Amino acid sequence: MDRQKLHKTTMKFLITGKNGQLGKEFVKSLSSGVAESSGKVVEWESVGRKECDISSPSQILEVFESVKPDIIINCAAYNFVDKAETDYLNAFKVNAIGTRNLAFACKKHNAFLVHFSTDYVFDGKKNSGAYTEDDRPNPLCEYAKSKLAGEEFVKEYLFDYLIFRVSWLYGEGKNNFVHKLLQWAKTQEYLKIAYDEFSVPTSTKIVVKYTMAALKKDLSGLFHLVNSGYASRLEWAKLVFKTLDIKTFIYPVPRRQFDLPAKRPKFSAMNSAKLEKELDEDIPYWDDEVIRFCRNMR
Repeated sequence: MDRQKLHKTTMKFLITGKNGQLGKEFVKSLSSGVAESSGKVVEWESVGRKECDISSPSQILEVFESVKPDIIINCAAYNFVDKAETDYLNAFKVNAIGTRNLAFACKKHNAFLVHFSTDYVFDGKKNSGAYTEDDRPNPLCEYAKSKLAGEEFVKEYLFDYLIFRVSWLYGEGKNNFVHKLLQWAKTQEYLKIAYDEFSVPTSTKIVVKYTMAALKKDLSGLFHLVNSGYASRLEWAKLVFKTLDIKTFIYPVPRRQFDLPAKRPKFSAMNSAKLEKELDEDIPYWDDEVIRFCRNMR
């Protein structure tokens, strides 16, 4: 897009996927005036699948022509990792084709696209530290393949864009590990949690905060956006229960016991150093953010 457009005094945002946990966090933040600190007047609209199915090019173009957005924040996604193994056509339809449609509309209407991808684009075989943006993706499951295809479509259609890879996202929603832990604890005497699967628990608040900071600084390109450090599923679960004073016993098990349909990387922790350097700011550690989130739940 024309970079001068990002310096307008009034900016119009369009958020897709408004009913997901990340979309809800953006709506909440924009509603509270989080972007006003940039000195700009921010207007925004949000759409869910009912208002705009991103797999439909005509629906997207219709919304673009009506809203006339400057910046699109794409939170629409097919996130059912295991279901995607058999329902891969729908996963690809949303995560790849839908993203392509948005990229095409952005190019046609001179808008800036912010898109979110996943740590699952990696195979987990790296043994020399957390993944960086320079590491080569090698997805293991259909969900991850569809997300990587979405990334490639953005790069193919657009010169200017922001792609953020996030991991183990949690927030005010039901489709995340924290919510599932709390539900399991209500009905089960003890929980089996994997001790040998590692990534970075990342809160939606962190994603929204640093996305807006990146937009304010006119950043462009591919970045990893996660909390600092990394953890196993077991460490994450134990911290949640400790913070909320939940006494349910946690039994450590290898992840192979769950025999899930989709292959997942054993170690997919990513490094946000590139983004931190550009923003000149340190992103909080995963455990501090989990504690903050759980205390707010109380």
